[in-house]
Amino acid sequence: MLEIKNLSVSFGDKELLSDINLTVSHGTRHLISGHNGSGKSTLAQTIAGNPEYHITSGKIIFDGRDITNENATTRSLLGIFLGAQHVPEIPGLTVISFLKHSISAHVHFQTGRDLSMGEFLQNLESARERLGIPREWLNRSINVGFSGGERKRLMLLRLILTNPRLAILDEPDSGADTDTQKLIADTVAQMPDTTFLFISHQDTFTKMIHPTHTTTLSNGKIMIK
Repeated sequence: MLEIKNLSVSFGDKELLSDINLTVSHGTRHLISGHNGSGKSTLAQTIAGNPEYHITSGKIIFDGRDITNENATTRSLLGIFLGAQHVPEIPGLTVISFLKHSISAHVHFQTGRDLSMGEFLQNLESARERLGIPREWLNRSINVGFSGGERKRLMLLRLILTNPRLAILDEPDSGADTDTQKLIADTVAQMPDTTFLFISHQDTFTKMIHPTHTTTLSNGKIMIK
């Protein structure tokens, strides 16, 4: 599903990742661990295509396709989802409008057909009820006034609706109470066709998600056991 070959990444003049080699197989739940500043979020952002992180050497192969030079939009449409640790507030853009445009783009890219409003609303209602999200949230601006746990539920809503091939979740447990952490773990368990790459510090949460593989970073390098 994902193969990272000899990847080195810099931010400005500082090298953050050095010679990273990593293989993530289809259907696995791969945990990336390490102390603060070890390069975990840098790796997540780089895989997702954040242009602020400059690849100085190496390749990223996704499902047999070299995406090293692809932009974030293309990577997303190909099926790479990023649940970032810090998400922006977007005043004036409602949750439902954002989701409709996002899901429509994914469906058109993957199938060539247009997503009808009826199909979108049906899928949205099913996912909303599954996550216990109040209907009135859908007409609020993206993340404006939402608590940490509420933002995680909105992240899960987007995750379910896009149904990505690879989901990168950067500290999804941060700012989430126990019930929300369990909801995240349950949602992951109900998506066997999605490959997950997690970043987390909390042992309690990592036990909930039952990682199949663990890779540890330290000072921008993979620690070899």
